[in-house]
Amino acid sequence: MRDQDVHQADLDKLRQPTEFLDHDSPVVRRFVHDALRDEDTTDVQRAVRLYYAVRDGLLYEVYGADLSRSGLRASAIISAGTGFCVHKSLVYAAALRAVGIPSRLIFGDVRNHLASDRLRRLVGGDVFCFHSLTSVFLEGRWLKATPVFNKLLCRLYRIAPLDFDGAADSMYHPFDQDGRRHMEFLHMHGEFDDFPYSTVINGLRTAHPRLFEQEDTLTQGSLVREVHTGGSHD
Repeated sequence: MRDQDVHQADLDKLRQPTEFLDHDSPVVRRFVHDALRDEDTTDVQRAVRLYYAVRDGLLYEVYGADLSRSGLRASAIISAGTGFCVHKSLVYAAALRAVGIPSRLIFGDVRNHLASDRLRRLVGGDVFCFHSLTSVFLEGRWLKATPVFNKLLCRLYRIAPLDFDGAADSMYHPFDQDGRRHMEFLHMHGEFDDFPYSTVINGLRTAHPRLFEQEDTLTQGSLVREVHTGGSHD
């Protein structure tokens, strides 16, 4: 959808709660209320404030992630306080809609050159399928925002944290702080008005079966611990 082709009816739809973007829930409303400040009076200011609330307020963790339908509601993710790119993008999209900012979900396959040995084995290489970010409609145009890796994890992995100013796309930096290639996008699956549960979860199960400990739960571990061990433990 080109920016000039966006109609009011389309934007109104992208402000509504859904099964997964349940911003009408008290949990999401409280998260948004606690994040915003009195000086956040414009859509850009609110979008930026909520970006950092999601990026740094929810722990980024792949291991042990809940991928059940109920566990992937924005309210459940906030209550758990943790998740990986899919979870955090869902929360950001829901929080945006809670303040009347249209949002969508983006999914793509990426190559991650800095994964630990253990994560590479579980993933089956360095290509991670269905990486998620959020599409935000601000001042008449769509921007891409990725409120995923929190500051602590970035510092440990020597990756510059991604900022978002509401004026330009915020996507993964191609290199880390040591000049090593970090992440590149290989294939985009598209943008979605709500979380396409079957498409994403079945796609993850097919692409990365060893990541799953149970049908809807990823294997246990710790990204923070793997910084120190190199991810060599099983």
